[in-house]
Amino acid sequence: QVQLVESGGGMVQPGGSLRLSCAASGSWFRINAMGWYRQAPGKERELVASITSGGITNYQDSVKGRFTIDRDGAKNTVSLRMNSLKPEDTAVYYCNAAIQARFWQDDRDYWGQGTQVTVSS
Repeated sequence: QVQLVESGGGMVQPGGSLRLSCAASGSWFRINAMGWYRQAPGKERELVASITSGGITNYQDSVKGRFTIDRDGAKNTVSLRMNSLKPEDTAVYYCNAAIQARFWQDDRDYWGQGTQVTVSS
């Protein structure tokens, strides 16, 4: 049973910083891409940032230069450092991992429970 557990959300003023962390537990053959998505009220879930097992990163245009994604392969963790936060960054943030359970199987997406990030003065 794979679990993703997030931590680090909260409330911050505009211009502030937060760091989100996500730890994967369970058993698998390989964790491939990991990433962070967010969903604001009334909007669809969207990709914020992702990172491959080889360290290649991808960011949504609106967060480039402000957010940094990183992962620790040995600890099976992924983090998202968020700087210069704006009110429009307010959302529930979800950790995602594409995990290959057995070498002959395709990736399957797993999700964390979500953590609230609120940017407000």
